[in-house]
Amino acid sequence: MPASHSHASASPVPAALSQAPAIRLYGTVDQAMLAEFLRQRAEAPADGPIVFELSTSGGNADVGRRIAQEIRAWRQGGAALYFLGKSYVYSAGVTVMAAFARERRFLTADCELLVHERRLSKTLQLDGALHACMVQVKSALAEIVSGQRLERAGFADLVQGSGLSLADLEARVRECDWYVPAAEARELGLVGGIVD
Repeated sequence: MPASHSHASASPVPAALSQAPAIRLYGTVDQAMLAEFLRQRAEAPADGPIVFELSTSGGNADVGRRIAQEIRAWRQGGAALYFLGKSYVYSAGVTVMAAFARERRFLTADCELLVHERRLSKTLQLDGALHACMVQVKSALAEIVSGQRLERAGFADLVQGSGLSLADLEARVRECDWYVPAAEARELGLVGGIVD
């Protein structure tokens, strides 16, 4: 049985985390991970608590949002879902974690989270009529604005119920990528507890 650490904002480690996870994902957050998640979900028990284990170095932000949306829908259907982050949960993996209730998020003691702003890599080649150039610039700006809106929604889910405000989180990640050890994540209330 995993041991829990005592902290005012931490939840006791539930017995469910001592059993084998029903969902176990690792690697890059991409279409293959989404397909594997959907396959494992279809085979998961229909009742009782369900443990979702994840280790990832990150990946596609929109695939992370899709998996997170599936988890939210699953929760709304009444499933008792627990998140267990093992060793590293980076970038898009944090988006997935944020879909779980804060008190049902757990990390192994060696786990680190990586939270950062969305990334964009795009080259604009402006060559031609000014109207056509303006359309390209407006399209790129619309993509940036959309990304920031989605990013903010994900950050809001992450900090909900924690000791960290949305403004504080945004200020941290604008300075640099934020690596969060499990103990710090627990202290800030981003997770419910730590599993030894």
